[in-house]
Parts: sequence; structure tokens; C-alpha cells
Amino acid sequence: MALLEVRDLRAGYDKIEILKGVSLRVEAGQVVSIIGPNGAGKSTVFKTVFGLLPALAGRVLLSGEDVTNRSPAELLRRGMAYVPQGRNVFPLMTVEENLLLGAYTRPRSAELTTEVERAYATFPALRESRRKRAGDLSGGQQQMLEMARALLLKPRLILLDEPTLGLAPLVFKEIFRIIEELRRLGHTILMVEQNAAKALEISDYAYVLELGQNRYEGSGGEIRNDDRIRRLYLGR
Repeated sequence: MALLEVRDLRAGYDKIEILKGVSLRVEAGQVVSIIGPNGAGKSTVFKTVFGLLPALAGRVLLSGEDVTNRSPAELLRRGMAYVPQGRNVFPLMTVEENLLLGAYTRPRSAELTTEVERAYATFPALRESRRKRAGDLSGGQQQMLEMARALLLKPRLILLDEPTLGLAPLVFKEIFRIIEELRRLGHTILMVEQNAAKALEISDYAYVLELGQNRYEGSGGEIRNDDRIRRLYLGR
């Protein structure tokens, strides 16, 4: 049974249908990427899966249970975390206060303290800045903070929407290193990423969307090395 399964999902904005029957699967422990041109519906998939946008048709299954159109709060409780594109920290709060907000549904405990320390071990740049205001961090550090905060929810599945958007090349290399580390630690990640070639390099499986529909799918290596896909979507 897949951890996440999306079947024939349709959704849109007002009367404009963006998703026209998208289907995908994510197995536990995998990194799965969704790539495609602007306007393909990649971020709309995430918003619909996470309950921010109503599904017009189709189903979203989490460990076999139908969670279509459930609220984001309920999906968080069921183990789905969403890190949207752009910076979404609380700028006037410290790094550590932002982290602890990630665990707002859980009681303070020795276990939580241990997990905060584990997050600092995964994101060492945050440990050095734990007393700083989050708004004073660089863009890359703010992205790391958002990812670390999501881990405090103890998610079964993490949705990462454009994690390297607007970051310098050296910084996005560090973000990808962290994603690979999260997989090594057993986390499951579904990712939309502008740097498609690099995303495919670290992905177990990938889907190519075009005009709100599935166009291609396969292992990260298969998609990355397919000449048609390289020419159409990877700029090579």
C-alpha cells in the first residue's frame, strides 16, 4: 500500500480547471519529484492534496484512507506536513520559537526537547542562530528553518514546494544535501522543484506534468536520461 496515492485528481480556481485527472503514488521512504513547465499544475497538486484547495473530482489516499478535502489541520494530525514555496517564518520570533511552533499540537516533553536537538543536528546552521530572530536569517537559513519546523510534527509525509526557489547555487546544493539526509533518516518526501535536473538526480521516482495532466513517469534516472524529456523540460 502506498503512503500517498492520488487518483484522477481534478481541481482549479473559480471556473478554471487546472488539474485534469492527475494520478501519482509515493511509497514510504521515497523521495518523489513532480516536474513540468510553469502552469502545469504542480503547486496546485500540493494545495489540493493538503486541503487548501477543494478537489472537484478524484481521491487522495493516505495509507489507504480517503482524506480527500480534509482540512489542513486534520491532515497535520494524520502526519502530512506541507512546506509551501516562499519564506513563511515568523520574522519577529527566534529560530527556536519558530521550531517549537512546529510542535504546537504536542505537549512539551523530554522527547520534544530531544527532537529539537535532533533538528539542530540535521540543520547545524540553525543551532548557531537559535537565539536570532527568524527575520534576520538569510533566505537559505529561513528555508532550512521551515523544513526543520515541519519535522517537529513527526510527519509521515513531507510536501516540499520549490525548496530552492530564489536561493544561490551554493545554498541550494546544501538544501539538496539535507533532503538526501532526510531520506537516509527514513523520511518520505514529495517535492516540486524548479531545478528539475538536480531533483531527478536524488529522486526515487518522478512525474512530469503538462497542462494539468500526467505526461511521463518513471524512476528519477529514467526521466533524467530520457532524451525527449531532457529536450522538452530540462533545457538540454
